[in-house]
Amino acid sequence: MNSRAENFYAVWRERCRAVNALRDGGSVPPEKLLQAVWQHQRLQRDRLKTADGRSLRVLHPGFVSVEGGPDFRGAVLQFENDKPVSGDVEIDLQSSGWRAHGHDKNPNFKNVILHVIWEALGKIETVPFVLALKYQLDAPVAELALALENEAGLPEALRGQCSSPLRELNEVQLAEILRAAAKVRFENKAKAMLARAKHSGWEAALWENLFRALGYKHNVWPMQNLAETKPRWMRNAASAFEIQARLLGVSGLLPEDLTRAQKSSDTFLRRAWDCWWRDRDEFSDCTLLRTVWKFHGLRPANHPQRRLALAAHWLTSDDLVSQIEDWIADDISDQKLLSSLHKIFHVERDDFWSWHWTFKSARLVKPQPLLGAARMTDLAVNVVLPWLWIRGACARSPGGSEKLQGEVERRFLAWPAAEDNSVLKLARQRLLGTARARVLKGAAAQQGLMQIVRDFCEHSNAVCADCRFPELVRGWRASAAI
Repeated sequence: MNSRAENFYAVWRERCRAVNALRDGGSVPPEKLLQAVWQHQRLQRDRLKTADGRSLRVLHPGFVSVEGGPDFRGAVLQFENDKPVSGDVEIDLQSSGWRAHGHDKNPNFKNVILHVIWEALGKIETVPFVLALKYQLDAPVAELALALENEAGLPEALRGQCSSPLRELNEVQLAEILRAAAKVRFENKAKAMLARAKHSGWEAALWENLFRALGYKHNVWPMQNLAETKPRWMRNAASAFEIQARLLGVSGLLPEDLTRAQKSSDTFLRRAWDCWWRDRDEFSDCTLLRTVWKFHGLRPANHPQRRLALAAHWLTSDDLVSQIEDWIADDISDQKLLSSLHKIFHVERDDFWSWHWTFKSARLVKPQPLLGAARMTDLAVNVVLPWLWIRGACARSPGGSEKLQGEVERRFLAWPAAEDNSVLKLARQRLLGTARARVLKGAAAQQGLMQIVRDFCEHSNAVCADCRFPELVRGWRASAAI
């Protein structure tokens, strides 16, 4: 193979890339490059010194954060000969970025234990420890920029301790572990529903969990609070719009000011306020504060205002529960599972929300569905199927209950994969050594992987201290081979 100097394409590439304008001692590298350098630890790792002269060992650089806050979460660092500590790492070009970006006042940065910068200039007023990278790289900046531009995922040395034994499993064995973990996760969800059903009834338990699912992970509890007060705000509601107005009012999400930008939004808000003015005093004791809702990192399509509009349409159906019960009794092929359940929850058209992401957004060129296939899969595996399964377990007829539960389990294991997310991606890289989503065949495999993270990874740290999962996998594989 030709050397780099003889490869004409390499010459073209280096000549045309702006990154080669970077020279040691020259321009400041982009922050994205510093993040890649830190993630892949392209540093003189045995000679690292903080800005105040302390020796530093990076036992694990942490995991890239994709939801705001510090750049890396869960790093494990050792300063001097002190006991290793776990915390977050923030990357900035200069130490002044700590205050300039508002990190000093942002509670999301309270666990930062190291501020990584390019060069320490002037007085440093930041977190306890600062690491300047300029003179501690293991290669010239331009070379690092070319080497790291196509790197994806975690380096081998930074993967979990279980990555090696899991890779030794064949496809059938890996699927069996994921399926077993998925069943634990599934049954845990079902048992939580049973606990709620004992207090509030089966339908209330279903609605509470549907609302929780619409809240995503950031707004689960405000959504559940709304579901728990459903008997109050649903009383005498005559239409989907009236339910929307009440939900927006009780949630604290109904804007007090008109948008003054979109005529359609102003018209909708005026109508909603006309309804809410009549009801607000009656429901004042169960109205939430807007501050309980979290909006950071939410895509506009997932805004809780829009999700409440979807719930309002569901609530206008008198037979949603019976449709779900009929659905599990019907003979449906694996290929039609998603579409058949989506048909029950699908909303044809909302006069306002089919055309707007939020109150402030411009009217869309084409109407957008309030419920997509990805969200329907989340509702199926997290709510509908566990609810049906635990109801089957509590059925009076033993034979009928076993048949129902068996069908629910079959559908759960056959359900197509859900939309990929940051938790799954990191788990695949850490545990399975790959960023490819298709390695997990179906929603149950995804659920199983997330349960392993919950049971083991979340009880250890980035260097897998005291985690027994690798040992358990090796022991299980050895026993299976006998």
